[in-house]
Amino acid sequence: MQVLRTTAIVFLIAICTGGYGLHAYGSGKEKIAEPDIFKQRRQLYESISLKTGMEWPYVAAVDQYERTMSQAHPKSRPIPKDAITGVFVSEQRWSGELNPEGGDSNPASIRFFHGIGRDGSGDGIADRGQDEDLLYSVVAQALLGGSSEDDFSIGLWEYYHNTRAVQRIMQFAKLYKSFDRLELSGHTFPLPLKSNYSFRSTWGNSRGWGGKRIHEGTDIFAGHGVPVRSTSYGVIEMKGWNAYGGWRIGIRDLNNLYHYYAHLSGFDKKLKAGDIVRPGQVVGWVGSSGYGRPGTQGKFPPHLHYGIYRDRGLVEWAFDPYPLLRRWERDESKALRSKR
Repeated sequence: MQVLRTTAIVFLIAICTGGYGLHAYGSGKEKIAEPDIFKQRRQLYESISLKTGMEWPYVAAVDQYERTMSQAHPKSRPIPKDAITGVFVSEQRWSGELNPEGGDSNPASIRFFHGIGRDGSGDGIADRGQDEDLLYSVVAQALLGGSSEDDFSIGLWEYYHNTRAVQRIMQFAKLYKSFDRLELSGHTFPLPLKSNYSFRSTWGNSRGWGGKRIHEGTDIFAGHGVPVRSTSYGVIEMKGWNAYGGWRIGIRDLNNLYHYYAHLSGFDKKLKAGDIVRPGQVVGWVGSSGYGRPGTQGKFPPHLHYGIYRDRGLVEWAFDPYPLLRRWERDESKALRSKR
């Protein structure tokens, strides 16, 4: 069990850093050189954008959502190591349910049997193993009802039959449009490193209020009013009161991770659901709210409860954020020292 847990932690750290170990600290406005893989993806997205008429951020968002699902379900959604996209389409869905030729790559016969496979590269073959054909086919399927944002959302729902999928893709597209780049994997520690704070692994500890339950996160103890910062690029998904978490805010990043900040004393009043945030951006302040009706304070020492949840498509599950917090703390400290 310990080996499995360690493997899962390593896997999730790789996901949270985009697999490239790149970090961004500060405003997020600085120009970041993107690795070759992102350049290849950008070229692919722009090519498909020209063919479909859909803006590249929406194409990129479909691919990124597919990638997060393939990472969450590697056994049922195998992706070649050298693949540029994260798209997975089953053989049956690609060729058509009644198609006697399971590996059909003929666009005409695939269309006859109502498969979704299309020729995106222009070589006359609908190749399920080809990046451009795969991503083009999924985007084209979502565009059957029209190319407006509303029509695209409806098309996505008809393809995935999952409102979560639609929401995630539109969130990802918003991030790509806002920053006009793919490399958005930077992270910061949630509290300023110059502030006085302390934390240890509190994952799985029991909780007494609200019934028997375990602690799904890490408590970072600090003084009341210490700024709480976004650890990632993301979209504010939730902001308000929760009986358990008090004043809390939830942020979704491009890796389909939900970052949960709880027991706040307050929020940045300018922020609202749907807004974009950057690593290091102040979103609220440490407090001791929660365990009761709206406004309940002081039932425990002031601290930030920080949790991370991964979307697996139909459900979300929490994992221990402690290793990531230590990593972000160490990397930010190292980056700050290098600037001196």
